Formats: sequence, structure tokens, C-alpha cells
Amino acid sequence: MTEGQREVVVVTGASAGVGRATVRLFAGEGARIALLARDPARLEAAAAEVRELGGEALVLPTDVADADGVEEAAAQTEERFGPIDIWINNAMTSVFARTWDVRAEEFRRVTEVTYLGFVHGTLSALRRMRPRDRGRIIQVGSALAFRGIPLQAAYCASKHAIQGFTESLRCELLEDRSGVSVCSVHMPALNTPQFEWVRSRLPNRAQPVPPIFQPEVAAEAIHWAAHNQRTTVYVGMPTVKTVLGERIAPWFLDHYLARNGFDAQQTDEPADADRPDNLFDPVPGEFAAHGRFDHRARDSSGQLWATRNRRWLALAGGAAAVAAGFMAARDR
Repeated sequence: MTEGQREVVVVTGASAGVGRATVRLFAGEGARIALLARDPARLEAAAAEVRELGGEALVLPTDVADADGVEEAAAQTEERFGPIDIWINNAMTSVFARTWDVRAEEFRRVTEVTYLGFVHGTLSALRRMRPRDRGRIIQVGSALAFRGIPLQAAYCASKHAIQGFTESLRCELLEDRSGVSVCSVHMPALNTPQFEWVRSRLPNRAQPVPPIFQPEVAAEAIHWAAHNQRTTVYVGMPTVKTVLGERIAPWFLDHYLARNGFDAQQTDEPADADRPDNLFDPVPGEFAAHGRFDHRARDSSGQLWATRNRRWLALAGGAAAVAAGFMAARDR
């Protein structure tokens, strides 16, 4: 991409939550953005925000579980905007229930969207990026890609699958000496609308496991990862602790989550058994980036700041060590 040329970005799950926040961030830089999701009305609302912020938008109602639909969306993007620079896989769905209460067709649907949707998007991106020998693919992951928790077996399994898929792909791109790169950005609990529309069999309303972060924190990490050659970015100390805990003492997490993981994912409010969910069809409504937990969500992450600035922190640490050594030598 030449200097002054506007980036061409594809975002799946672009109409709400992390996708919507990410779209806004890129739009503020004048990017040309293809918006993929199922709900046309929310996509149009997102497109209006893009234009207000100075970007260009292409609305592409797409179910990422449909590989042909994703491929057609990629073709339309390049026909309208030109070569895709950044592809962001973000679309997801889930079912909140004990494993034995999730039906086979529900496991299949979560897998098709949350895992195979990433595969379909990645393959469509690679078909275009590899011949040009450039491009960046971002996989929006989760702490749950490393540690499964109760009540979300289908979602956790899908996130684990994305991690394995991406690791394999990264090795192949390296062996191919390709200019295309891929990065996984692993998220903590986020204040998004998913808890209002994900299928649930819980007695109480679902919530993110605290501490909760605003979706703009996730968007900041995604945008940064898209422009820096890291292979993995962890967002928030809860994510780092989860990954380290699983490596060091998975047996402890088993017992801890058995005691605490059920209540942590529910509020004290009774669930509405008749509310619609988005597993097979989008839920209508003016949902945007934020869910209903603004009063509890953090709008920044010190850990993410340190990740983004680790080079300067290392230089500062080295300078401090040199200064300390000099002072010690002088005092002898």
C-alpha cells in the first residue's frame, strides 16, 4: 500500500460489539471497509457511522457459515475498493448451557459460525493476498482459546480450534516465505450485546465473567495488531493470567471454575425464557458496540499499554540498569 492510499479492510461480525467498535476505529482513519454480518439494518447503521467518521463503507449481508457467501463478499469488496489489505475475522455465536443440555444442531451451528466462519474468511483472504504476497489477517480470539469454562462448551471448543488452525497456517506461511501474515488477538470479558441475544438455558441473565472491558479496548488491540508484526496479542491481565494458569496448574482451574464459573456468568436477574436469540437468525434491534454493562466495564488496559510499548519499556529498563550499575561502581 502506497503512502496516502486508504486501507481496504474487511470486518466480519461488523454490525455490533467488537466488530462495530473496530469498524469505527478504522473509519476514523478514512479506511474503505467491507462490513459483513447478517442483519442488514444494523449493517446500514454501521455504514452510516463509517461515513460520518470519514471512511467508505460497503454493506455485505453475509452469514460467515456460508463459504460461498464469504467468497462472494470478498470478490465484491475488491471489485468496489481494490485489493484487501486487512481481513479481520470476528463473527461469533454461542450457547449458554451445560454441555448435556446443548443439542447436536446447536453445537454444529456454533462451530460453523465461530470456527468455520474464521476458516472461510481466512481462505477467501488468502486467495487474494498470497498471489500479491502481502496482507494481514487478524483472528479475534479469546482467553477461552486456551482454557475452557463451564456453560460454554461449544464456544470454547471453537476458539480452541481457531488457535490450532492459525498456528498451522502461520507455519505454512513462514515456510512459503510469504508476505502475508496472521495474528491472533485474545480477548478478556467484554461489554458487548452478545449477552442479550446469545441462546441461553441459564436460570438468570448471562453476563461476561468480571472484570469486564469495553469493546473499544478490544478494537484498539485489533487495530494495533493489524499494523504491527506480532503473531499473538493478549488483551488484559485476566487473559494473561488465564493462559499462564492453564500452563502451570490446569487442575486448579478445573476445581476453581467448578466452584465459581457458574455464578460468575450470571447476574441476579431472572432470565426471560421467551426472549429471541441469534443462533440461527439475527435478532432485530438497535444494538451497537456496547452491551448493558457500561457501569461495570473498564475503558482501558494497563497490560495492553505495556504490550504496545514493550520496546520502550525494555529500553527504559536497560537504561535504568546501566544507571544503577554506574552509581554502584561510583560508590565503591
